[in-house]
Amino acid sequence: MQRRTLLQGALAALLLPAAAAKAAKNALPVIDVYKSASCGCCHEWVDHLRANGFTVRAVDVPNPSDYRAKYGIPDDLGSCHTGVVAGYALEGHVPVAEIKRLLAERPKARGLTVPGMPMGSPGMEGARKDPYDVLLVQADGRTRVYKHYGA
Repeated sequence: MQRRTLLQGALAALLLPAAAAKAAKNALPVIDVYKSASCGCCHEWVDHLRANGFTVRAVDVPNPSDYRAKYGIPDDLGSCHTGVVAGYALEGHVPVAEIKRLLAERPKARGLTVPGMPMGSPGMEGARKDPYDVLLVQADGRTRVYKHYGA
């Protein structure tokens, strides 16, 4: 019986580091969110991120637009909060699917934005679902549609 136990222990010792490395590779990075303390939809978006596996550090700030400017997102593409993940800005109600795609593709870009606060976007759920675009803000400040949602 001891030989079997020793073999099982040796096998576990060989496999555990590989499993731990794979788990670390697949772990989602932390998202810092700069938001107003009084904004309910910001809280809902943070909940959306957490429900989909992200760790979030939510920081209440007097002026969230300062962070939009700091991370290079033009004011006309703004919303009510700014997130930062792996060097990318996330402005507004960006869906988790597009954040994960951004992190997988790693384009040379400033980040993603969902300008305004479109109904039906994460954190803005309700009876109405308006179509909206997730825009990629490229390194030069130009944008392109990264994903279209809705009709």
